[in-house]
Amino acid sequence: MNAAATGRRRAALPEIPLEQSLPGVDPRISRTLEVRDHTGEPRRWHLLDSGPLLTERGIAPQGTILAVHGNPTYSFLFRSLVREDIPWRVIAVDQLEMGWSERTGITRRLQDRITDLSLLTDALSVRGPVVTVGHDWGGIVSVGWALDNRHDLAGMVLTNTGIHQELGESLPKALQLATAPAFLPASTSLTDAFLRTTLSLSKPPLPQDVQDAYLAPYRSRARRKGIEDFVADIPADAHHPSRPALERLAEGIRHLEVPTLFAWGVRDITFSDRYLRDLLERVPHADVHRFENASHLVWEDADVAGTVADWLRDRVASGAGIEADAQPVTWRPVSSFAEPAPQRHIGEPIARLAADRTHAHLPAVVEMPGKGSPGREISWSLLNRRIDDIAAGMLGHGIRPGDRVSILITPGADLTAVLYACLRIGAVAVIADAGLGTAGLTRAVIGSHPDWLIGINKALIGARAMGWPGRRISVDQLPTLDRAALGVETSIAQLATSGSMMRELGAPLDAAWPDQDADAAILFTSGSTGPAKGAVYTHRQLSAMFTAVGDTLQLDPERGLVAGFAPFALLGPALGAPSVVPDMDITRPGELTAPALADAIAALGRPAVFTAPAALRNILETASGLDERGRAAFAGAASFFSAGAPIPAHLLRELRALMPRAKALTPYGMTECLAVAAIDLEGIDRAGEGSGVCVGTPVPRAEIAIAVMDAEGRTSGEITQEPGATGEILVRAPHVRDRYLMLWRTTRTSMRFEGWHATGDVGHLDEAGRLWVEGRADHVLATAEGLFTPVQVEEAAESVPTVRRAGAAAIGPRGTQQIVVVLETEQGYRPGKPARPRPAETSLQEAVRRAVRERTGADVTAVFTTRTLPTDIRHNSKIDRAALARWSGQTLRGERPDPL
Repeated sequence: MNAAATGRRRAALPEIPLEQSLPGVDPRISRTLEVRDHTGEPRRWHLLDSGPLLTERGIAPQGTILAVHGNPTYSFLFRSLVREDIPWRVIAVDQLEMGWSERTGITRRLQDRITDLSLLTDALSVRGPVVTVGHDWGGIVSVGWALDNRHDLAGMVLTNTGIHQELGESLPKALQLATAPAFLPASTSLTDAFLRTTLSLSKPPLPQDVQDAYLAPYRSRARRKGIEDFVADIPADAHHPSRPALERLAEGIRHLEVPTLFAWGVRDITFSDRYLRDLLERVPHADVHRFENASHLVWEDADVAGTVADWLRDRVASGAGIEADAQPVTWRPVSSFAEPAPQRHIGEPIARLAADRTHAHLPAVVEMPGKGSPGREISWSLLNRRIDDIAAGMLGHGIRPGDRVSILITPGADLTAVLYACLRIGAVAVIADAGLGTAGLTRAVIGSHPDWLIGINKALIGARAMGWPGRRISVDQLPTLDRAALGVETSIAQLATSGSMMRELGAPLDAAWPDQDADAAILFTSGSTGPAKGAVYTHRQLSAMFTAVGDTLQLDPERGLVAGFAPFALLGPALGAPSVVPDMDITRPGELTAPALADAIAALGRPAVFTAPAALRNILETASGLDERGRAAFAGAASFFSAGAPIPAHLLRELRALMPRAKALTPYGMTECLAVAAIDLEGIDRAGEGSGVCVGTPVPRAEIAIAVMDAEGRTSGEITQEPGATGEILVRAPHVRDRYLMLWRTTRTSMRFEGWHATGDVGHLDEAGRLWVEGRADHVLATAEGLFTPVQVEEAAESVPTVRRAGAAAIGPRGTQQIVVVLETEQGYRPGKPARPRPAETSLQEAVRRAVRERTGADVTAVFTTRTLPTDIRHNSKIDRAALARWSGQTLRGERPDPL
């Protein structure tokens, strides 16, 4: 190279701002290295290398993490990987033409970048074990390195990337615009619009110093040319120069049998779940964690580095400092530690009752008249035949065991038949009910990656509009034009007809009962503590859950189930109990009226009655509208129960006046373990007053323990069943869910005590072995005076005569938190009306402060009143204390918060 060329090259080298610190980056790990690239020319790389820090601390690295950024970021993206609980050497590179690495003026294709990276790691003497980490198009480059250096590969982490783009398949809209020839230079190099748009995707916005750090290496057009070239190298068509390399990587990743983690920002407008689904098809053994509130820059929006740290400890088991015979950590399901439940195939009671002359023609499912529907009754015989017909039709149409089927059907006979047909053939039923709300339902459906979607017309219209995945099946047969417009292949009516014809022609339902340890269903939580989570149940666990509920509620063919909380109606058939849903808005269970409930009770005679906790007050308030027939129906109810949130004893006593012969029962459970404990009204009276709400003793085959908390409200490793110890409630039972769907770290956290499911609730056991629930563990109030549970404070506030309901929240750092109480008053209560809380009247503030101090010893900083407290949509009862804490913190800081 002559002197003139050398001078030009030096002019192309970036000015690395080593004198100015980048947020979160120790200047000692920033370095440069000159290495020949694929052209044979020496090129200067910039990288972050934590090796010197480890040496300084006397730590022998367990291996190397090789982190490769995409477009338009650089190594700064991975600064969070350099942390004490990751004893690995972290090498995060700035790819050539990007970040603070050299601008060479060369257009680099995908294979060039892979080769350049291998030449760099050779120069750095990187040897196995290596875990590659990639983001965006850096994910593809990291896979290329992994394939070419698989002898050193120990694991792979991919975040918001794509490994394949089908020919003819449209690029994401954001990339369609960016790759348009007329728009490409203007958005990527002439201006910094592409970079600024990427940074703007994070909500809340990234701190200004972080945004400035990402902008710093790309201040001129010449320095942004690499961004333009990166976008131009997207191989969207068959003739693109990088297409052969992409095809090689897409096929090659199938053969990388190493521990793999996919960490995904769900709100990414570019690399959406469609790319995650493709990766899972290619690497089915991968662990997955989807971050619901994160966007494209998932490393900025979520604690990905913490997830990687946990994953490395559990899954990658080789390298220096690790025992030679170490094996990756595997989790035994909590259910495997418990006393087993009697086993039977789900749905067997339906077939048994259909074959029983006494019960065959009795109602199994009752649909109440309302909203233009005349109502109907489905017998056990007809239900069983319908299930078999649909199951046979499903198999004939191509639905196979293990396929995920999202069921979006109004509770009733159709939903029941479709659900049990799925369970019969081994398809995995995805149950996300309308009670999640439109946004929650959309997240649940998209996040469950269904192969099939079966829905009513309203759901199909939503699926079409919002791009929900899955091949679509309607409930009723639709006109040709409607079918085409909604992308519907067939209908349940057609599947049942074809299945019936096959069976009449002598082809019985030819499907073995599913394996007991195969996935059976994905049931979504209420979303009261964050985005709804999919709880995955195997057939063994789901059968055990049905058995536990049946034993607890004493359901049988003679005692049906009135499901005032619609999803519970699905339990009845599995227990051989007829079921009915009252005429109600299933998205607003708290608005169930006494007359509507009375009609449903009358339809079954002497049933067990279940409602959501939020409905109790409305039932009592609308009881004046009952006529003589309605009061007689209530009087005939055999039992009454409510679950979803602790039920105050005084409400059960008031309901006793409506249902004098009913056994009043309040079970405690959750989507992850539907029945944990139960207590009746007499048991509540025997328990007397205490801290929290008494929910009784464990149901058969369930065990309860407490994970003790420290002074700041964090659980220690101590587990106890001694009375009086307050901490996180742990559960062990054969009907605990298997795992959370694509929430690897959440599953790990809930199973951190081997053999126990950590519920996230806080409480204690008393001398009689009864459980008292005192709120959520995350909402414990860690004040300077000590630990207080939210229910302690709320119950004290609710003892003030004019208070209808109270919510307690903590603001400030743990250990010195301040308590804020927000009230619903009897006079100001207005359901469903968001409002900004206001300071309570002075006399009410004083009364609440005095009541809380006298009953708990805690001091209350502020008291507000509001029209209605924020609660979950499904139950209308679980107070969103996190929202209260955010609102209170903003208010006390003098900010203007949004309405609750």
